Amino acid sequence: MNQLDALRQWTTVVADTGDFKQLSVSKPQDATTNPSLILKAVQKPEYRPLLDDTVKKHASKPLDEVIDRLLVNFGTEILQIIPGRVSTEVDARLSFDTAATIARGERIVALYKAEGIDTEKRLLIKVASTWEGIEAARELQKRGIHTNLTLLFSFAQAVACGAAGVQLISPFVGRIYDWYKKSAGAKWDEAASAGANDPGVKSVREIFNYYKQHGIKTEVMGASFRNVGQIQALAGCDLLTISPELLAELAASNEPLEHALDAKAAAKSDVAKVSYDEAGFRFALNEDAMATEKLAEGIRAFAADAVKLEKLMHESGK
Repeated sequence: MNQLDALRQWTTVVADTGDFKQLSVSKPQDATTNPSLILKAVQKPEYRPLLDDTVKKHASKPLDEVIDRLLVNFGTEILQIIPGRVSTEVDARLSFDTAATIARGERIVALYKAEGIDTEKRLLIKVASTWEGIEAARELQKRGIHTNLTLLFSFAQAVACGAAGVQLISPFVGRIYDWYKKSAGAKWDEAASAGANDPGVKSVREIFNYYKQHGIKTEVMGASFRNVGQIQALAGCDLLTISPELLAELAASNEPLEHALDAKAAAKSDVAKVSYDEAGFRFALNEDAMATEKLAEGIRAFAADAVKLEKLMHESGK
């Protein structure tokens, strides 16, 4: 049994890609996308026609709607290959606008429904884990729309997401690792900070244990991996979303894989229940320099890629 198959014993494997033609190889249950992954995909010759056709068919529509239609076209193609759910992201530029996030999420759902997709079973709307985004997700969940809260770097964000009843959270393991490595500079000890000691891994384990102990139903999906060691150290997490390159690396290894996170053991953790109102959430996030910086950086990066995608669409429509 290779490590990818071993991982599937305890964890739902999710592909983190817009390159849906690779999905038949790794056979994931679910798939996640974001503006950066879609931008990367449409710059490949085999996917460019999908962008050109979307622009041509909907040239009279506002640009933001055309982008949503492109995301849905990618998602619909992905759903023809995988048996589970696809995550489609709301424009990051709406990360601080609750009402606009709700409206955009509902439009994406309507576009999927128009394609014949059972959105209740097969779609997650991705929203940034800002206070406004979490409140938007709370309302979307009430309306029967399942959400995936992304750009999550802190325990406070996870607590607020659990309290809002979101379907799933995506803690960003690799970006947490990046911040601590950069912050340490020459003092960084890669060997001492690997595996279970990786700061991104430790963050997900803390959240996982807290959720399981307190019976919080929100699914935990580790994301943004830099190496297979981080994935191995989280074997047993509810879900892990993994790039095609790292999926291939796991499939190529026949080394034993240990069951690192166990829900039954986590339920016996001894962590006090906490809660945040808006002021408390903002202060807790502010106190976490890593989470504050990486959240802002992530929103800026996704917003910049959305602008690049708009530029490609504009050029395509000429």
